[in-house]
Amino acid sequence: MHKAPCETMMNEAALQGNLLSQPRIRATAICVFRHSNRILVAEGYDPIKRKTFYRPLGGGIEFGERGRDTVIRELKEEIGADIESQSLRYLCTIENIFTYEGQMGHELVLLYDGEFTDSAVYEQDEVAATEDDGSPFRAVWKRLNEFGPDAPLYPDGLLEMLCAGLMQE
Repeated sequence: MHKAPCETMMNEAALQGNLLSQPRIRATAICVFRHSNRILVAEGYDPIKRKTFYRPLGGGIEFGERGRDTVIRELKEEIGADIESQSLRYLCTIENIFTYEGQMGHELVLLYDGEFTDSAVYEQDEVAATEDDGSPFRAVWKRLNEFGPDAPLYPDGLLEMLCAGLMQE
């Protein structure tokens, strides 16, 4: 049976809508900036868990963009800082399955290590930061021993890698 072009397009649109509404694995890139046994992290809060958490800065990889370019773009957008491009090095990929605000998330996180071009960033306790939508958030320098069950560092496994010295400063 031959379908009319309009019916075919509607079925394809419905299929695409159905596929787009399915949970997806998100590709992200973040960077660990270290200074004096501290790392720069974004502070977040999950109101359902009633828990503050921390995560290195970075964000979603756009289609056609390399992970290292994501880190450079995101840090410029979020805190207005430039990264010494020669210092930026890929460390590993971490698969992160999590729950935030009651919703399950799944991401592949490309983890990088890097240095800022402006050394003044390292001297601040808190760095002014802004999300894509213009809302402010806190980016703070924290010592590794400040993370734990009441102040988790995400993605899972990152703190253990840092403490084990798997990522040398």
